[in-house]
Amino acid sequence: MQPGLNLLIQLVLEFAPVMVNIIQNQTEGNLRNNTSPIPKIIQDFIKTVDNVTQIDITETEFTQQQQLAIYQHATQLKIANQERETAIKLPEVHKILDSWPLRLYPSQLLESFPNYKPTPIKLFIAAPQIQFDKFDLQNSHISDEIELKLAEGLREFINNHYSLHHPERPIEFLAGAWDSKRFHSESSIKALFSGLKKQPTLILESEKDGDYFNFRIAYWGLGQENYYYKTISRLPYRQILQESAKNRAWEWKNIKDQLLSLGETLEIVNNLGRERNFNLELLEKVERWQSQGVDVNQLSLEYQIGSQDWQHLYQVLITCHCLVTAWVTDAYYLVNHGVHPLLPELLPSLLNEAINLQSLQVITDSYKQVFQALKNEKITEIPELALQLAQGLSHVSNFHWSREQVDYSINTWLQIRQVSITEVTHPLKAMQLAVKIEDETYINKLKEYFTAVGDDENLVYVESLLEEISILKAKCNLDKIHLHYTLTGHSSQVSSVAISPNGEVVVSGCADKTINIWNLQTGKLIRTLTGNAGAISSVAVSPDGHFLAVGSCEHPQGNVKVWNLKTGKLIHTLLGHQKPVNVVAISSDGTILASGSNKIKIWNLQRGERICTLWHSSAVEAIATSADGIILASGSSDYKIRLWNPLTGDPLRTMMGHLGAVTAIAISGDGEVLCSGSADKTVKIWHLSTGKLLRTFNGHTDKIKSIAMSQNGEFLFSGSLDKTIKMWDMSTGELLQTLTGHSGVVTSLSLSADGKFLASGSTDKTVKIWQVMK
Repeated sequence: MQPGLNLLIQLVLEFAPVMVNIIQNQTEGNLRNNTSPIPKIIQDFIKTVDNVTQIDITETEFTQQQQLAIYQHATQLKIANQERETAIKLPEVHKILDSWPLRLYPSQLLESFPNYKPTPIKLFIAAPQIQFDKFDLQNSHISDEIELKLAEGLREFINNHYSLHHPERPIEFLAGAWDSKRFHSESSIKALFSGLKKQPTLILESEKDGDYFNFRIAYWGLGQENYYYKTISRLPYRQILQESAKNRAWEWKNIKDQLLSLGETLEIVNNLGRERNFNLELLEKVERWQSQGVDVNQLSLEYQIGSQDWQHLYQVLITCHCLVTAWVTDAYYLVNHGVHPLLPELLPSLLNEAINLQSLQVITDSYKQVFQALKNEKITEIPELALQLAQGLSHVSNFHWSREQVDYSINTWLQIRQVSITEVTHPLKAMQLAVKIEDETYINKLKEYFTAVGDDENLVYVESLLEEISILKAKCNLDKIHLHYTLTGHSSQVSSVAISPNGEVVVSGCADKTINIWNLQTGKLIRTLTGNAGAISSVAVSPDGHFLAVGSCEHPQGNVKVWNLKTGKLIHTLLGHQKPVNVVAISSDGTILASGSNKIKIWNLQRGERICTLWHSSAVEAIATSADGIILASGSSDYKIRLWNPLTGDPLRTMMGHLGAVTAIAISGDGEVLCSGSADKTVKIWHLSTGKLLRTFNGHTDKIKSIAMSQNGEFLFSGSLDKTIKMWDMSTGELLQTLTGHSGVVTSLSLSADGKFLASGSTDKTVKIWQVMK
């Protein structure tokens, strides 16, 4: 069996239960606490102030000089306390640095790429050190060469599959950072963990131990209280070198015989063979000795090692490091970010030799352990994950291992839909009892798998499922929406659209700094507003149709302007945001205006006065208010949805579940549900009063940019970077229709109050008006 595969098997046996434990701890933590705690830095500050200033000082009790004296005393006391704590901790810091194994300090590592989402896992390698006799000039360079070759091979693998710029599974590979000639083992890992415990980290360490390399892995992910560190394999590097030398010697025998048959002298041929010729002669002697009954295992046989043998060892080490890196990285991003594993697709290219089938069972079982642990929170993703693994294993001549994953995928799908296999004679036939339009992608992947393995019998069932989906599409009336007309006139991307509540006009804001007002029925341009200094990010129309609110992206600050929609007269310019305004929204009663940048500001729409500020820690990208005006919902780039009382500024609830920025929000007319769109490509439906996740819509292939919901809560529309608009049935979650008229990103959607017209804006510089058939 290939050494790399053997090492991977040992890893997954040890590491899969670790990932399962992490998942279980995260699940328990989510159940215990659904709100964000006060940051520790704030708690520490409050505690410090309480300890230092225990005196209640008022302006009526002291003069200004007395207050200043007390303040100075408190400050001096605080400085003294900090100096004392620093003096106490300084020896400890020096002690940690004594075992610090890297050429980079924690500050340098933690400051790298602070804005990456998701947070890249950092990878370090500690290459093995091999000491040779000082007179062994031939191999004296090997130790340094191992580290260089290992870094080169691993870097190429990461750049191809796990690049730092990868949007879903980035690795920051810091080759050469490990001071490998000085540091190894527990003390170094513990020192690293103390300085980098908030940073997901993977360390692959190889250390020479006689004729073996002890291959160890150190790992910690997000929120772990301790690190995982263990020797997972002992690679017999001398045996690998000797086997390579013997294989090359047998290959040389064929070449040698050919050269001699061509008339070359034995002396010339032997000179050409070098160490291969010596090894061949030794192998032939061993064969003779064995034929005479000699136990050659009792002999100390040393074959001469050449540069090609070392290259073979390098490649074994590279393969081992690539396999382990891929497995751990996939597990990290699957558990913490819901990203599907990549290793199943890479196995065929990484494992070139014959695969031990029992070992494959170990690998597939380890994946199943992780899948089972994810079932509580992400059961809907399990069928696709298992099917992906099956496709990665489909190249194996024995299809048992991939078929096992396919069966697991299908059975989990049936479990989600609550279909009993006892009702029918075949699992794929049972799927016909519950198949929906949104299952088309999954069914097509099943078709790809059965086609690849030549399973004609199951292909018949899959084709029947696709036919059933076609029938469902026909029943849903794919002509429910059709394009009414296209509005052109903007010179840049359309960033926001809004249909007035009375259904008379549609407003479009553009990156070209203009706002166009169109007649919704005829598509005629009524007026263009050009009084903005910056690109338009968002527009909103008041319920009475009198006011138009416009958010601006003027860098580095933003502003909000309020216009009279009928006359085009500027009424208010609202200042105060220190960063670009991403979104504006007007309450259903028309009394307040909300604008979001990194904070949300609440304004009196009529007077233009600021009411309060809602504090966000990340950029606000979406805002919506309930019909009764007592709840404001906001979505931000930190993946969270927050609920507020917009009149008092009090926070009500934090909802978490998305794996990307929350870019769009809508609240149903009856105030029962909240819908959210995200950069994680999904739309989620929540119960507004409890915060419970009710349903997730999957179907877009890129980030969601905008959503719009019908007044009666029957339909939901979503626009995406994939250039499509999708229409969903809110009660069943079925995908009813996909609109593909735009040639650019769909940036904004707005549905008329009567539900008859849908407006969409796009980076293709157009606004499209779609007619919704009743």
